[in-house]
Amino acid sequence: MADGLSGLADGTVGGLPLYGVRPDGVEGLLAALPATQADMLRLHGFAGAAGALVLLPGADGLGGAVIGLGKAPALHGFGAAATGLPAGSQWCIAPGDFEPEEAVLGFLLGAYRYDVLKSAKKPSGAVLAQKVAARTKILASAVCGARDLINTPANLLGPAELAAAVAAAGAAHKADMELVSGDDLTARYPALAAVGAGSDRPSQVAILRWRGSQAGDESRLVSLCGKGVVFDTGGYDLKPSAAMLRMKKDMGGAAIMLGLARAIMALDLPVRLELRIGCVENSVSGHAMRPSDVLSTRAGFTVEIGNTDAEGRLVLCDLLAEAAEAKPDWLIDAATLTGAARVALGPDLPGLFCTNDELSDMILAAGRAVHDPLWRLPLHEGYDSWLDSNVADINNVATKPMAGAIIAALYLKRFVPAGISWAHVDVYAWNDSARPGRPEGGEAQSLRALLQMIEGNA
Repeated sequence: MADGLSGLADGTVGGLPLYGVRPDGVEGLLAALPATQADMLRLHGFAGAAGALVLLPGADGLGGAVIGLGKAPALHGFGAAATGLPAGSQWCIAPGDFEPEEAVLGFLLGAYRYDVLKSAKKPSGAVLAQKVAARTKILASAVCGARDLINTPANLLGPAELAAAVAAAGAAHKADMELVSGDDLTARYPALAAVGAGSDRPSQVAILRWRGSQAGDESRLVSLCGKGVVFDTGGYDLKPSAAMLRMKKDMGGAAIMLGLARAIMALDLPVRLELRIGCVENSVSGHAMRPSDVLSTRAGFTVEIGNTDAEGRLVLCDLLAEAAEAKPDWLIDAATLTGAARVALGPDLPGLFCTNDELSDMILAAGRAVHDPLWRLPLHEGYDSWLDSNVADINNVATKPMAGAIIAALYLKRFVPAGISWAHVDVYAWNDSARPGRPEGGEAQSLRALLQMIEGNA
């Protein structure tokens, strides 16, 4: 495995050809292949259907393979190939009716597996590292690194470990790092501190600041914030056991924002970058916040706790308030914030809320271009009064059991000053079952879309 990626081999020569073909290209491929290989495809009735994989004979045994792409993006088609090829085999993707680097990226994302805790590893087929573009390696590493963090059990990834992952990424790219904890954290991020008060594992905020080698003082300031709740019990408003099973992924927004930051730095984009990750655990103890408590926030607003399980917005509101003080050109956050977004959009479409139509359009277009889609939801001001509190400036939940994703976004919007171009992404960060290019487990939804947008408009 090269560059820490499953599916990437260290070899430079000797890779077998892997053909990707759509239904209308089957006859052309049959005509181009040696007769024995074409006969093998005909024997299998190969018609280019998505995910259909046929191994081709060669003089010394295996001579190549063909993967059907159907009408699916090449990203997903080659993701299917990665899981079906013989272990230890090495491949070069042959030219075809697709973008070569999209195909390679799909292969690398499909070959991913979280097996660091297994005693027996299952090697996959691999593409030759020297034939993969540097940008593709960077992007695959960013996505798979985010997946690794999301998949890591909460006993192995606490607030300190998540903060350390941010620090390691910063050190790799010579970024300025700041880790905030203890009394300083309580003073700077009082609402965030209250979320983590119930845990024996102290909260931290990890802040990374970096500037591209071609970035000047007037270059875009891109500020990223991520919800890093390493495990969410729900607090005193305790989740049922079934709802807790995947709560190690409640730091998915942090993993995605960290992966995005890693890619921005590795690509040396001409921007100024700030990253803030709130690393906390929402636990139950005598120190935990209670329903009806009133908290302070960095922005000066007081917040009544209507539900302790609506903790992610408490983490983000302090981070957003601080990030906005630098007046970034783009302020972007990601969080596994609401189940309501999943009810509205399902698991595959992150909800996008945005205060700037141009920024929203750029993000949505970028997502379509790289097959990493988002869907915009409204910041409907008519629901804003649902957050009113009788005892504080604002409640952290609504008085009505509707529009939960919109309400959460409206809560966050209170902490973003007018005039700031802000985008909030409500992600699921998980694949419930394995699909081509998308293994079951943690997923870096929106990372590639946001990178495409930033890279194309920096």
